Amino acid sequence: MPAIAPYRIIRSQSGFVEGVVHLPGGQHIITCSYNGSPKLWDLESSTQIGDDWRDEGTNVGLKTIALSPKGDMIAGGSIDGTVRLWSIETGKVVRRWTGHTEAVKSLCWSPDGERVVSGPGAIDKTIKVWNVRSATPVLDLKTGQSVHAVSYSPKATKIATAGSNIQIWDIKTGKLLWTIVCSSASTLDDKAILKFKNMEVACDLGLTSDTPKYIDVACSLAWTSDEEKLIAGDMRGSIRIFDTATWRQIALLDGHRGPVHAITLSRNDRLLVSASGDQKARLWNLDTNFLVGPALQHEHFVTSAAFSADGTLLSTGCADENAYVWNIYTILQATGLEDLLPVISLSDAPKSELKQDEC
Repeated sequence: MPAIAPYRIIRSQSGFVEGVVHLPGGQHIITCSYNGSPKLWDLESSTQIGDDWRDEGTNVGLKTIALSPKGDMIAGGSIDGTVRLWSIETGKVVRRWTGHTEAVKSLCWSPDGERVVSGPGAIDKTIKVWNVRSATPVLDLKTGQSVHAVSYSPKATKIATAGSNIQIWDIKTGKLLWTIVCSSASTLDDKAILKFKNMEVACDLGLTSDTPKYIDVACSLAWTSDEEKLIAGDMRGSIRIFDTATWRQIALLDGHRGPVHAITLSRNDRLLVSASGDQKARLWNLDTNFLVGPALQHEHFVTSAAFSADGTLLSTGCADENAYVWNIYTILQATGLEDLLPVISLSDAPKSELKQDEC
């Protein structure tokens, strides 16, 4: 099967590209890296626009970035534990939050753009929820575990956190509502424990004889827009879909051989992208839970992924210091699945090429 060539290659040259976001309009992306500040890029020319977005002249290394729902700001999680908000219009820092004691690895905006949730790493273990209009957190959630991902629910009633367990928090009270244990399940007869209000029930994982007898640490999260499903990628390369009414697993997607560092959904919830340490990003048809086309091959592990607003383009961040832009419309068209995205005219879709595998 023919391999897929990227539509554009963005050569960052400032360390691993840790995060990437598409700006409204589809013509620009922003990237961040561990060794540098955010960079704004023009997709048509694959060149940087202006200088790096420094903070009062300081080069701030970032582990993650997240675009506000209105598309007017980005939040950046720094290696020094600071969370910063940048204005898209000016490229300047408009808010600066301190309080974490280590690098901020994950960020997510509330659906109304009024709050940001930030997650640290293995030492801090405290999730903070920030009001964009104030300087102090409005809520601290002590997870008791390393935090690899945080995600606001679409109705802004809950926050999900990923680590050795998947935890579901009530955003108003700060109480822990649910815990899905993600550690070894071999002693539980191929079942995982679902904890709910001090009650434990066995949750069938749909494991087979060829499946490792553990879920392992969860490291990426995404909710469907109707809040009926929560999707989690783990360190072993699996993607699990949970029904949020029962918190039972309803699907298992296996296609990676490395940690699933990031997952992202198209706006209509029909297409999922997973980015992995196996140097691949993969497309999934969530109508069938099957793979779409060949893997998007990279030269190093893939750290992040983001759709354009209309879903026709995908950008991925890579540890080879580059970001890659992929023509999703063309990929879907080649597989006869273009109906997974909103209908667009062929003239509006950027052109790409398919190339044959060399081996």
